[in-house]
Amino acid sequence: MVRYMLTDRPLPGAQRSRQPARSSMPVLAPISDRNVPRSLLNFDEFISRTMVSRSFKGAGKLCLLIPAHNETLVIQNTIRSAIVSGMDRYDMFVVDDNSSDDTAALARELLDEFNVLTVRRSGKGLAIQKAARAFRLSERYQWIHIADADGAFDPEYFTKFKAQLRADHAAATGYMKSSRGSYIGKFRVFEYTLGMEMTRRVQVLLNTLQVIPGATSCVRSDVFDQLDFDGGTLTEDYDVTLQIHRQSLGKIQFIPGATAFTQDPESFHDFMHQITRWYQGGVECMIKHDIGKKGRRLDFYIGYQILQNFTFLGMLFVVMPIAAILTHSLYGFATLFIWDVLTMFVTTILIAARANRWDILNAFPILYALKWVNTYVFSKVLIETFVKPRAKPSSSSTWVSPTRTAA
Repeated sequence: MVRYMLTDRPLPGAQRSRQPARSSMPVLAPISDRNVPRSLLNFDEFISRTMVSRSFKGAGKLCLLIPAHNETLVIQNTIRSAIVSGMDRYDMFVVDDNSSDDTAALARELLDEFNVLTVRRSGKGLAIQKAARAFRLSERYQWIHIADADGAFDPEYFTKFKAQLRADHAAATGYMKSSRGSYIGKFRVFEYTLGMEMTRRVQVLLNTLQVIPGATSCVRSDVFDQLDFDGGTLTEDYDVTLQIHRQSLGKIQFIPGATAFTQDPESFHDFMHQITRWYQGGVECMIKHDIGKKGRRLDFYIGYQILQNFTFLGMLFVVMPIAAILTHSLYGFATLFIWDVLTMFVTTILIAARANRWDILNAFPILYALKWVNTYVFSKVLIETFVKPRAKPSSSSTWVSPTRTAA
């Protein structure tokens, strides 16, 4: 990768002009990152001397930004995984949100000292914005890829991702998979595979892609500058995605060949905490962006999803009990339940084959139970939001992560 520094000498091979020099303006000469005399530069000087033009051919230049808070167990694995999958470490940046452990020090062991920034406690969204400004990412790159500190990448992730990026799109996201783990991870295999293979592809066709997940999130830099990552919600990724739609900033590209992995909760307690936070943040974002009031395609799509869930719940917990009481029979109730179990079991077999994760079949009873836990939490959060509105969250100081496991 070529960088530039100021020099008064002509470029190698350049012919000297016979005309007298009209100015003493320095010439830009290429140098290697490894030859930059770090001891002679401060942070601002290094940034200014490694600026690149935004006049790119094709999709353009991409950087990776990793926000982190107390991630000593996983940060180096994530960085190494990104390097193996096609990222140059000089285009990788870590923003440490005032960790109380050695997150920043461990990141500096693998990256340039100027590519790791520690900020005051800010929360994920604000930390991302602070880092983007400090590193001047929008001026130096055409694409800003954000990834969670506990993530990992397929060995060809960035090679494929960069090759397929389309400059006429505002943002892009890859294919997300769950890392192997507990029974919660097996449930997430079911959720993620179904979401990637069916829901995500339908959303792309309808231009209603709903969430750019934190594990694989890439935004064009001119679009990035128009987004508020610290928008006062619990789920900044959903908030940012809805901002792209509401501001009509462009389409969101799905790159299924680029696979990223994410760690999922190991315990039921962490699982409940995570999905409660997701659903609370999701409802906050829908209220914030007036979902259902604009009459756009996205409003109808999200409205259809919510209506579909509540229609099934209404059938199961309202219509069927009433029918059972009137007919003195549980036949209808039992039939609906059996069909629901069989449908999910067949779907689980298909997902196991597609994901090559046959181990999820032996956890089917737990998967089925967790599906209903998900439904219960979503319904509870949605009802509580309208019956007893929560105070506006202060995301500027919030980091919530499940218990990490070392890679």
